[in-house]
Amino acid sequence: MLEDEGVLPYVYRVTKYDPADRDEHGHYTGTEDTVSDHGRVEGAYFQAVEAFAADTGIERLTVREPHLPAPLVNFGLEAPMDGFGLASVFPTGPDGFHDGAEVSVGTAMELVRVMLRDGGAWCRLEVQDTFAVHVGWDQYMYVGSSRPCVTAVARTRALGLFLERIDASPYDFEAEDEGPQRPADDEFWAQLRWLTSGTNARVLEEQSAYNIGRWHRLTTDNIDTIRAGLAPRARRAIWPDLSSDIDAVLATLPTEGHVECVWQGKDGRMHSATADEDAFPEITARLSSASAAMILSMYADDRVPLLAAVMPDSDGVVRARWDGRVTYGRQFSSTPS
Repeated sequence: MLEDEGVLPYVYRVTKYDPADRDEHGHYTGTEDTVSDHGRVEGAYFQAVEAFAADTGIERLTVREPHLPAPLVNFGLEAPMDGFGLASVFPTGPDGFHDGAEVSVGTAMELVRVMLRDGGAWCRLEVQDTFAVHVGWDQYMYVGSSRPCVTAVARTRALGLFLERIDASPYDFEAEDEGPQRPADDEFWAQLRWLTSGTNARVLEEQSAYNIGRWHRLTTDNIDTIRAGLAPRARRAIWPDLSSDIDAVLATLPTEGHVECVWQGKDGRMHSATADEDAFPEITARLSSASAAMILSMYADDRVPLLAAVMPDSDGVVRARWDGRVTYGRQFSSTPS
């Protein structure tokens, strides 16, 4: 069961751009830069979020639809911002950045900082039916509330920012109508246990944020341990086992296109990398020391797992919003624009 959420009645576009500096088409023609100043103006955005949160009467927000950058080749967790900008935001760094993570207003402002600097993580910050903060490209921020927030509006203007009342944030979540998502409930795990019975090992893909995931090689002996350590609200996709015939795996590389290579090293650790044809030589070199591997297409229509499910909350409700997809293909364009 998926829980629906409504549209907030008061939504404001908050920017540093004076509406007077726009042409007849609405395009900004002023001199403000489209990147953060890392200083006074950036701080004004934070204080505006704080003012709207106080006016709405909320102290904590929820991380929704977390996104991490999707480099074309990803042989680790390298990104333009160290640790995706999350190292100082969560005690566990990127591991704490998952759908449903509750954060204080202060932590939310740190996430806004990361998004304004446009080099790391992205998410929606929301309180269901009450409050929302969405950061877009070029220093556009959208704040929604269940209250008019008269005091916060005045405070934001006093900070030197500009507000425009709009009907809805362009970054509101819009699910594709592909039916309900299957919960990763006891029935799912029982089916998975049957699939891994005997010598039929399987591979579990755990995706806790868009464009990032962890891989686990399952057996009947380790399935309970792995299940206990999975991230909240993550998507789970089950794939056939890795192959120990590395030459045969490399033979499945296409002549061009995007693929994800998953392999297990001699030490038993799982690794993955996404690449196009320009990086295939590096993929080949990486697999030369692997004990087993597989190659998956990065295109959703060609990426169909054996099983797919989303972890429900403790009450059995699936609240993670994974845009209705059932094929689990990661997309290079998933970061909002």
